[in-house]
Amino acid sequence: MDLPVSTMTTAQKLEAMEQLWTSLRADASYTPPEWHREVLAERQRKMDSGESTFSTLDEVRERIDRARR
Repeated sequence: MDLPVSTMTTAQKLEAMEQLWTSLRADASYTPPEWHREVLAERQRKMDSGESTFSTLDEVRERIDRARR
């Protein structure tokens, strides 16, 4: 299969990715790679230990706006 990725808009590319992920999730034979589990476990460990920090959506938007200036 050859997708015209170079001519697709960003929205079209995101939609294609969504369709691929939906298809993979529906496939009972699909198993995520082990490194996904490892990343999630590390993130959970950081949340449980208090190492992770979280931002509100407003804080994130403010940081993005500052970075654009």
